[in-house]
Amino acid sequence: MSAYILPIIFLALFGYCYFKKVNTYDTFVKGAKGAIPLILDIFPFIASIMIAVALLRVSGITNMLAYVLSPVFKVLGVPGELTELILLRPFTGAGSFALLENVLSTYGADSYISRCACVILGCSETIFYVATVYFSQTKVKKLLYAIPVALICSAIGAVVACLLCKII
Repeated sequence: MSAYILPIIFLALFGYCYFKKVNTYDTFVKGAKGAIPLILDIFPFIASIMIAVALLRVSGITNMLAYVLSPVFKVLGVPGELTELILLRPFTGAGSFALLENVLSTYGADSYISRCACVILGCSETIFYVATVYFSQTKVKKLLYAIPVALICSAIGAVVACLLCKII
């Protein structure tokens, strides 16, 4: 059934465009033309985030922070092995999935730690990437509250994810 969802959505969209007399091809090309300047405008922001994440990982700062914060997360019910994952998830999606792969291969797919890691990745977002992309295209430049609130919510989501994995 799920294999038919995307084709049905596309057919419904094309049917709606036909009904509304919208030229779908021209609209698609116009949107694609608008994407090129957007990519050029966003690229420096994305590159800076990627470089910062690489520097944090290579320098060992994330490992040190994970070691320091691990007892705090353990008290909150989060396995200490997932601390680095929780710290890196707001910065990088690919790095988070690499850590998930490491957790799955180390502890097995059905372990409590692996289930927690999967739910944490599923319920969290790459906050800095999203903020970079969206706020670079708006007039909003004061992110005093947006980033800290998002980080706090991400940490709370990790704690709740592990609690739910323990209950279920």
